[in-house]
Amino acid sequence: MTRIVGAGPDLALIHGWGLGSSVWQPLIAALSRTWRVHLVDLPGYGDSSAGSPDFTQAARDLIDALPDPVTLCGWSLGAMLAMRAAVLAPQRVAGLLLVGATASFTQRGDWSPAQTPQVLDSFSDSLKRQPEQTLQRFVALLCQGDRQARALTRTLLACLRRQPAPAVAALGHGLDWLREVDLRPLLPTLTTRSLLIHGENDRLNPVAAAQSLSTTLPDARLEVFAGAGHAPFLTDPEHFVQLLENFCHARPAT
Repeated sequence: MTRIVGAGPDLALIHGWGLGSSVWQPLIAALSRTWRVHLVDLPGYGDSSAGSPDFTQAARDLIDALPDPVTLCGWSLGAMLAMRAAVLAPQRVAGLLLVGATASFTQRGDWSPAQTPQVLDSFSDSLKRQPEQTLQRFVALLCQGDRQARALTRTLLACLRRQPAPAVAALGHGLDWLREVDLRPLLPTLTTRSLLIHGENDRLNPVAAAQSLSTTLPDARLEVFAGAGHAPFLTDPEHFVQLLENFCHARPAT
């Protein structure tokens, strides 16, 4: 389900795991002055019904529900879905803003800037027993390393309280995607113009993951927010909005 605010070119904001579309609230007033903002709630979040447990189908459902063309701004797991959607329907995506992004959340034999499988297993086990506490633990983890960690933790815990709790099944599917999905083989085919925004001190997706993305994607550049953790758009929202405006209004390279 998507809530629409403002008027202008279409911009879709896609949240990450555990936190619904209200995570973008501090940016909405500024963004809606320039764009028609689509606040996407992924399946099982907010008032959205359950969706497909298949990652690729979820990305296809996402892009099919949005106007053409649209700029996709995805955070964390939302960035992974945005990248997959842009591979599926490149003609429909005007640009990609990838925030706290990675091609693979989980470490693999040839991929180290990521989380261990044991971290995902721990969250999966905890989710079955204590879903509310698991989300609170996740919020604390994503704020680690940020120069505003205490304030951000309070802000994001308030986000959890503002919306209905995500469906446990949707949270479980999201953890499965974070464990299993590896987008690296698809990156050379992702020709959509992209801007990566990453926190210098991101403890969930290390900045090395974004650096790898920026060198592998055919048309991408990276902006690193000094002193920020996994949510740079909340650490410095004014700078984030300015970068987004510059990116969206720039002429594509010919």
